[in-house]
Amino acid sequence: MCGGRVIDDMVMRADDGGVHSSDHHIWFLATSGMQALDLVGPFEVFNAANEVADRMGIAGRRYASSIVSPAGPGVLSESGLILTAEALPDPASLRGTLVLPGGSGTRRHAVSNPDLVAWVAAAASASSRVATVCTGAFLAGAAGLLDGKRAATHWAWTDDLRKVAPAAEIDADAIWVRDDPVWSSAGVTAGIDLALAIVEADLGAAVAQTVARWFVVFLRRPGGQSQFSTPIWSDPAETEPVRAAQNQIHANPSGDLRLEQLATEVGLSARHLARRFQAEIGVTPARYVENVRVELARQLLEDTSVGLDAVARQAGLGTAESLRRCFQRRLGVSPSAYRQRFAAAS
Repeated sequence: MCGGRVIDDMVMRADDGGVHSSDHHIWFLATSGMQALDLVGPFEVFNAANEVADRMGIAGRRYASSIVSPAGPGVLSESGLILTAEALPDPASLRGTLVLPGGSGTRRHAVSNPDLVAWVAAAASASSRVATVCTGAFLAGAAGLLDGKRAATHWAWTDDLRKVAPAAEIDADAIWVRDDPVWSSAGVTAGIDLALAIVEADLGAAVAQTVARWFVVFLRRPGGQSQFSTPIWSDPAETEPVRAAQNQIHANPSGDLRLEQLATEVGLSARHLARRFQAEIGVTPARYVENVRVELARQLLEDTSVGLDAVARQAGLGTAESLRRCFQRRLGVSPSAYRQRFAAAS
């Protein structure tokens, strides 16, 4: 953390003996090909929480953090950053919080390592809490830790996680989810949000808020992760009538796209089109239309300076008020807030 006097105070305490063996232990599992920020972000939050709590004279737990790995003392992350780690301890000896970072190595290789999956399952049983960052949820899912739980992961990997953990309820929009004893978060920097939430639960809102200010982040990020996602369109439909309906929707998002009108144009009854559309595309025609319109509205907010009424009309969402309601329901933010965050620099 930067900032003159704060840094001076932190340096002055560097020789105070650090955290004690009785403090709450955070065990970070580092795997080859992991995303370094999934680990480093939360690691820094817990370290900062110790500093802040000491400065504020707040009693309670402090965090002792360890990085452990089956990959040896030098763990190569997917970006090339090398992290120093200890050997895996006896999983039965773990106490505290087990953190499972994600990354390409985690979801591709770690989940298919039966010895590591068994270690995670045993370590989770001994720990008081498990926290997953991004696709670290895949490792938790492979170990059965998400069964019957609500969980989050990066928006791009929600469908894949459902295959790994079919007994879990995967929230595609949540920044982080708490379903004790499992805490899980969305992608990458959401691990910082998750760590701040854990600090707030352990040490109180004052400590968490101060750490968030030092990190220049929200304590509670407004909106869900849908505002950051890009549309993942389904493949064209298998049959011509449904494919024609898709084409009509994309060609004229602001047009008359009521089910009855679409059905007339493709030569099917409304009921028949709705049934075939759902079977081939996976969503109802109405939901598909709204997806296309919301994506067009997002593009207009990002790339143009036209007013909200014009955005709503061009995207087929009616008025600025209906646009606002749609954005709040779908993305968790207002159109104005979305534009402020994502508008292209002029």
